Amino acid sequence: RGDIVASELGHAGVQLEEQRKGLADATGYSGEDLHKALDGCQVVVIPAGVPRKPGMTRDDLFNTNASIVANLVKACAKACPKACLLIISNPVNSTVPIAAEILKKAGVYDPNRLFGVTTLDVVRARTFVANAKGLDVNKVTVPVIGGHAGTTIVPLLSQVQPKVSFTEPEVDALTQRIMFGGDEVVKAKAGGGSATLSMAYAGAEFADSVMAALSGDKGVTECTFVESKITDSPFFSSPVTLGKNGVETIHGYGTVNDKEKKLIADMLPDLKAQAAKGVEWAKANLK
Repeated sequence: RGDIVASELGHAGVQLEEQRKGLADATGYSGEDLHKALDGCQVVVIPAGVPRKPGMTRDDLFNTNASIVANLVKACAKACPKACLLIISNPVNSTVPIAAEILKKAGVYDPNRLFGVTTLDVVRARTFVANAKGLDVNKVTVPVIGGHAGTTIVPLLSQVQPKVSFTEPEVDALTQRIMFGGDEVVKAKAGGGSATLSMAYAGAEFADSVMAALSGDKGVTECTFVESKITDSPFFSSPVTLGKNGVETIHGYGTVNDKEKKLIADMLPDLKAQAAKGVEWAKANLK
C-alpha cells in the first residue's frame, strides 16, 4: 500500500533544508487515489505488472501487463497529460506502442514525452564488459540499441568506451549474456519473479536523467525506446539527448561492424511485429 511505503520513506535520511523546501516529502496513495496521485505530475514511472517466471518470455506477460499499462496511461492522459511517461512494464516493445495509442485517442500524445526504459540493458552491458576487461564500471559506456526483449537487444560492442578489443568468442558470449541477462535472474529466483533490484537501479538512473534534463541540464543522453525514424521500426531504442520537453534529439546508432549490422537486420522484423501487436491490442480494446 502506498501509504505504508510513504510512512517508511518519511524516515529516510534527508537534509532538514530539503524537508523545509518540500523536496523530500513522501505521500502515499492507494486504491481509488490514482488520479489524486497523478495530478500535476511531470514524470510518471510505470513498472507495474506481473513478473516473469522460468520458461516465460516477456511476450507471455502481454495480455495481463497490457491491461495494467493501459489503465495507468488512461489515468495519466486525464490527470497529467503533459507528463513524461517512463514505461518499464514488459513487454516494453509492445507496451510503449499501446501507451502511444491510448494517448492518441485521448488527444494528448506527444512522442517527445513517451519513453520505454531500456536502461537495464545498458547497465548490464557496461557491467559485463567492465568485469570481463577489468575496467571501472563507472567509466565504461556501451550503447545498446533496438528493443528490450531477447534478440531485439543489440549491444554495440564495437563502440565501447574506453576502446577495448574483444575476441570473437568474447563478443558472442557478451552479446548473448546482455540479450538474455534477464533470464539469468528469472532462473536464479526459481519462480520468485524477475529482475527487481537491478531494474530499480536502472529505472532510477533513467528517471534521474529525465528530471535533470527537464530542469535544464544540457547534454543529457541516454539510450531509450521512443518513436523513431532511425529504422523502419516505428519505435526503436538508440541514444537520445533529453531536454526541457523530453526528447530533444534522436541520434542514429553510428558506424557498426558487419556482425552488428546482421544482428540489427535479423531482429527488425520481430521488433516491428511486437510494436504492431501492441497497436492491434490497443485498437481492439480501447473504449
